[in-house]
Amino acid sequence: MYNNAILARKKDFISFPTSKADIDEVKLGLHEQANFPHVVGCIDCTHVRIQRPTEDEPAFVNRKNFSSINVQAVCNHEGKFTQITADWPGSVHDSHIFKTSSICKHLEENHKGLVDGVLLGDSGYMCRPFLLTPYNNPQGPHQERFNGSHVSTRSLIERTFGVWKRRFYVLHSEIRMKPDKVCRVIGACAVLHNIAVLRKEPLDETPCNNPPPVPVNAYNGPQDGKSVRDYIARSFF
Repeated sequence: MYNNAILARKKDFISFPTSKADIDEVKLGLHEQANFPHVVGCIDCTHVRIQRPTEDEPAFVNRKNFSSINVQAVCNHEGKFTQITADWPGSVHDSHIFKTSSICKHLEENHKGLVDGVLLGDSGYMCRPFLLTPYNNPQGPHQERFNGSHVSTRSLIERTFGVWKRRFYVLHSEIRMKPDKVCRVIGACAVLHNIAVLRKEPLDETPCNNPPPVPVNAYNGPQDGKSVRDYIARSFF
């Protein structure tokens, strides 16, 4: 009952930035992490352990051989969730969750270029104009610097997951409920996490004092992930 009441307010507390002012605020905040330009969110997945389900059990067993829900989330510079997907069993790959998610559909339909910002994801994702991944085999110092800044910035989602799970210990333990109820618990905990961030409850984050982002020239090259990645690596690193 309580989970449903909290989830009814999900859109009030978990929303992806769409206005120019909101996008610019997130870009500035994430640039201060490690000087990576035009980032509007960091994306990753995390597993929440559940008791072995009685139906469709193999689908919930992840690569670490325990039953789980695979949770995808995007966070902003404050460690707030701006998107969360918590309805896939543990065996489903991160890239599939993204391809079928509402945030992917939104970006495919609305992303016009770097002005709209990019997500940073690990190499488990496909490099796309709106989701940049690191170079698997960096060629030259600028690509190595790109990778270093990328991983330093992207680590914010991992820290956000850590804070989230420390706030709600149930996410650390084996949740003994049916998978659909677990998904509602996860969603409710995400809403409550964002409320805690809004209320400025203490977090294990150290503020950065890096310079503001360097203005970017308009990018008019091919709109594919690798070309956008190369442009940023050459221009900023």
